[in-house]
Amino acid sequence: MADARRGIPWLLVLPPLIFVLFVAIVFYGMQRDAQDPLTPARTIRPAPPLTLEPLGDYAFLTREMLEAPGVKLVNFWGAWCVACRAEHPTLMWMSRNLGVPIYGIDFDDSEDKALEYLAERGNPYAAQGQAVTAQTKIDWEIFGAPETFIIDGRGRVANRYAGPITRRVLEQTIMPMIEEARKIE
Repeated sequence: MADARRGIPWLLVLPPLIFVLFVAIVFYGMQRDAQDPLTPARTIRPAPPLTLEPLGDYAFLTREMLEAPGVKLVNFWGAWCVACRAEHPTLMWMSRNLGVPIYGIDFDDSEDKALEYLAERGNPYAAQGQAVTAQTKIDWEIFGAPETFIIDGRGRVANRYAGPITRRVLEQTIMPMIEEARKIE
C-alpha cells in the first residue's frame, strides 16, 4: 500500500538549499569593501634588519644602503616564483629608466638557482642578498613573493606592494607610492 501523504523528501531538498545559501554568502562577501590584509596601515616605520648572505659576486645589500638619501625599492623574489618571472621584465625596465635603485632579496632558493635565474633574465638590482634563514622574512613580514617595499630617504618603510609589478601597477600604484615617499623625506 502506498502512503497517502506524498511530499518532497527533505533529503532531496536539503543539498540545493545549502548550495543556494553558499552562493548567497559568497556573493555577499564579494560585494563588501574588504581591506587588503597585505597593505599595512599608513604608518612609516624603520626598515627592518637585514639577515642576508652575499649572492655570488653581486654587490651586497647593506643597512647603510637602505639609510642613504633618496627613495629606493626593496624587492623580495625567488627563482621558483612564477609571479616573479612575470614581474622581471618590468623590474629590468625600472632599473634602466626609473632613477630609483632597486635592491633584491632572494629567498627560498639555492644560490645556484638564484644565480642561474639572474644570468638568464638579467639583473635589475643595484645590490642584493640572499635570505638563507627565515629571519629576514619574519622581520619584514613577508607573506609571499614577490613583495616590494618603498623605502624613504631616511631608511624607513614608506609603503609596500604585494604581488608582481606590471606596467599598469607601476604607473597606477608604484609611481604614486614613490612620489609620496619623496615628499616625506
